[in-house]
Amino acid sequence: MTRTVVVGGGIAGLATAALLAHEGHRVTVFEKAGRVGGRAGVLERDGFRFDTGPSWYLMPRVFDHFFDLLGTTTSEQLDLRVLDPGYRVFEEPGRDAPGRTLDVPHGAERVAAVFDRVEPGSAERLRGYLSSAARASALAERRFLYNPFTSPRSLVAPEVLRAAPRMAALLGTSLQRFVARQFADPLLRQVLGYPAVFLGTDPRRAPAMYHLMSALDLDEGVQYPVGGFWGLVEALAALAGRAGAEIVTGTEVTEIVTRREGGRLAVHGVRHRSGRGEPRTEPADLVVSAADLHHTETMLLPREARSYPEPWWRRRVSGPGAVIALLGVRGALPELAHHSLFFTRDWDANFRDIFGDAPRVPDPASLYVCRPSATESAVAPPGHENLFVLVPVPADPGIGGGGLDGGGDPQVERAADAAIDVVSRWAGVADLRRRIVMRQTLGPADFARDYHSWRGGMLGPAHTLRQSAVFRARNQSRRVRGLYYAGGTTSPGVGVPMCLISAELVLKRVRADRSAGPTAPLDRPEARGTGA
Repeated sequence: MTRTVVVGGGIAGLATAALLAHEGHRVTVFEKAGRVGGRAGVLERDGFRFDTGPSWYLMPRVFDHFFDLLGTTTSEQLDLRVLDPGYRVFEEPGRDAPGRTLDVPHGAERVAAVFDRVEPGSAERLRGYLSSAARASALAERRFLYNPFTSPRSLVAPEVLRAAPRMAALLGTSLQRFVARQFADPLLRQVLGYPAVFLGTDPRRAPAMYHLMSALDLDEGVQYPVGGFWGLVEALAALAGRAGAEIVTGTEVTEIVTRREGGRLAVHGVRHRSGRGEPRTEPADLVVSAADLHHTETMLLPREARSYPEPWWRRRVSGPGAVIALLGVRGALPELAHHSLFFTRDWDANFRDIFGDAPRVPDPASLYVCRPSATESAVAPPGHENLFVLVPVPADPGIGGGGLDGGGDPQVERAADAAIDVVSRWAGVADLRRRIVMRQTLGPADFARDYHSWRGGMLGPAHTLRQSAVFRARNQSRRVRGLYYAGGTTSPGVGVPMCLISAELVLKRVRADRSAGPTAPLDRPEARGTGA
């Protein structure tokens, strides 16, 4: 039985543990925090329950496929609710006019009707846009997202070659330019461009290939798992445990131990420490680090064992950091949908502040608000609302960390105050600040401390052209036999669905499976494909 250690009990670590334990490995997960979940955390206080990380449920086929691999179904593991509207958009007010409010409904034809009301004649263009996005999304799932890129044949398959001219055109322009060629209204452009933030980048730098993201929210729609993403964490932990994995919390891995075998470095185990206890060594045949890749490479491995040393990172672009405000609010907030987006008029300035040469906390800032109490009453006491407010900021721990009831570092609390004022003014909730009964903030320094996050970013390396697909860090060490990587800082990228896929890419690497598409479940004869 293969002894496998998984470093980190976040979404990717739990998913990897479940898959490898299901495969027959003897798996131990070490998580440094007192709970699993990683960035998909939970905070419970004063009768409120907050997801502290992911909150958008997109790419349902990825979840369906992952649960299928483990012999179960999404419906058995999660209670999903369709959101309608999927989200609400608030435009920054002008000097002499209020900002517009736009509800994005469930269903592509209803979305097209909304677009046509805002920009007459745009419905047909949107249908063409979404058709292109759906084709790109399907191709990505079949040929790129689940591809370990260990076989050149996978990139010269007939389907890929036929799509090559279109792909080249999409890779050769930015998402922002691609959208602007087809739509004139600035708010509609923002609706189509904002998914770049989910990819840790800005629309000016994201390849137009990523217009495929619009097939997810505008065509397939947005859902919500009851219990939030903490409910997903609990489901993954239960599935890993059911498959035989042992999950150990409160224990930090301090070193991945290697030794030379036949002239090459190989995994020997991990060193870990529980609380103030003495370091101990856990032998292992395989190690999967689902921790931040920068931390893994530069802190857990000796210099000679690093595939991605510090100079490699100096050439990479981080996704944004985040200031997060978790707010308990007295009374109802019908002005906000379950998901609400607040867009500044000077879109370019907002992204220059985050990603430019002179980064600073944007003011005013575009921001995102989740109100899960609109769908699930259990997340707040009766007569109260639960708000998660996220402000994308530069990835810089120097901005500081958060605290309880205004007790965080000054830049973090100022950004949270400004965000509350934006929601109050733009959404017309004049007394919002007075109604806040509970407040907890988080900042980039918290991400750096709690998750060893590179540069304090909330996501990982941005999805620029040079940091996507074959150009992203791979899921297997080039220098250490038996060492693998999972999570948003490696392939295929950021976000919960990508973390599930990264776990499957580790499984493929362990199996020496070179296939490009999703893996068949274990009990099916096609489960161990090795072709392109």
